[in-house]
Amino acid sequence: MSAVDGGAISEVGGRLAGRTLSLIDVPSVSGDEAAVLASIAASVPASFEVLDATDGVLFVAPIARRTGAPFVVLAGHVDTVPVAGNVPGTIAGTSVRGRGASDMKGALAVMQEIAIELHADPGPFDVGLLFFGREELPFTQSSLLPLFDRCPVASTPDLAIVMEPTDNAIEVGCLGNLNATVIVTGRAAHSARPWLGDNAIHRAIAALTSIADLPPRDVTIDGLTYSEVMNVTTIEGGTAANVVPGRVEARVNYRYAPGHTPDEAEARLRELLSISAVEVRIDGNAPPGPVSVKNPLVTRLREAGDLRLGAKQAWTPVAEFALVGVDAVNFGPGDPQYAHRDDECIEISSLVRCHEILRAFLGLGSADRRAERKRSSTT
Repeated sequence: MSAVDGGAISEVGGRLAGRTLSLIDVPSVSGDEAAVLASIAASVPASFEVLDATDGVLFVAPIARRTGAPFVVLAGHVDTVPVAGNVPGTIAGTSVRGRGASDMKGALAVMQEIAIELHADPGPFDVGLLFFGREELPFTQSSLLPLFDRCPVASTPDLAIVMEPTDNAIEVGCLGNLNATVIVTGRAAHSARPWLGDNAIHRAIAALTSIADLPPRDVTIDGLTYSEVMNVTTIEGGTAANVVPGRVEARVNYRYAPGHTPDEAEARLRELLSISAVEVRIDGNAPPGPVSVKNPLVTRLREAGDLRLGAKQAWTPVAEFALVGVDAVNFGPGDPQYAHRDDECIEISSLVRCHEILRAFLGLGSADRRAERKRSSTT
C-alpha cells in the first residue's frame, strides 16, 4: 500500500505524520530547544545509550557497539525559525502543515521511527542519532562544533547523513556562507550645499556596483555544479531629507563553492570593494562542505532508492562534519521550497519514502536479514 492510497494513509504514514505533528507543536525556536530535546529523549529506545546531552545536543548510539560494523550517524536539527501563526500544526489531506514541517520536524519523525526499528533489528550497521539545536542561527553559535570538542565519538562516523529537506534526493557538499558589513563613510553637509560634504550614499552606490553587476559563477566539481552568488541584502544610511549623508552600512552575503577556503572568499570580497572610504567587517564565514561522492556508503544510499545526486545550493552542517574529517551528505524528506515559509508543509508520502530508503540503506527488514536472524537463533 502506498503512503496515501485513494485518500487512505498507510499505517506507517499515519505514525510518521503523527510524530511530525507532535514535534511541530513543541516549542523549538532557535535557542529554545530544551523542550523538544526532552521530548525526543523520552522516545529513544533502551538499546541506545546517551553519549552527550549538553548544550542543545542529544547524541545517542547503540549500547552494544560491534567490532567491524560501519558507524553511520543520522543527524537532524531540532530548532526552527520563529513561528508565524503556523503553530499548532495540522494534518490536512495528504500533508502535515506547520512551522518546521519541512525544515525539519518531518525528518526528526523519520529518525524516531528508525530508532524504534533499530531496537528490534540493529541491522548490519551501528547507527547513531544526533539531534542538535541552533542550526538556524549564525555559524558562530553552532552547537555541533562544541560537541566535536567534548565528545570524540561524534568525530568517528564512516558517514553522517544530515537530514535536511532535499525532497529525498542526495545533495552533496554545500556552499560556504560569508556575511559581511560594508561601511562607507563620507562627510555630512546641508543638501543645498553638497560640495561642502561627501555623500556616503553616492560612494556606496559606486562601491556596491561591483557586487550588483557580478553574475553568478558556476563551479563544477565531480560533475556537480554549484553557483557562487554575492548579494547586498540590507542597506541603511542617511539622517534627514535635507542632509547629505555621512555614513552608510550595507550587509553583503556571499555563497561560495566547495574548493574555496574562507580566507579566499574574504579576499575575493575585499578585492571587489577595494576603493577608498570603505571598511569591510566580516560578521561570519562558515566554510563550504566538500563533495563526498566516492564514499562507498554514499553509493549504497544512492542505490537504496535509485536516488538523484545533486549539488547543495546552500550551507548545511555537512561543512561542520567535514571540519572533523567526517564524510557527510544531505538527504531528507520534504520539499526545500517550503522551508521557512508561513505555509510550511510536508507531504506524508515524502516521509514514507524517506523511511523506506533509510530502511533499505540500513538493511532493516530485508529477507536476507530475517534469514540471518533465524539462523542465529537456532545456533
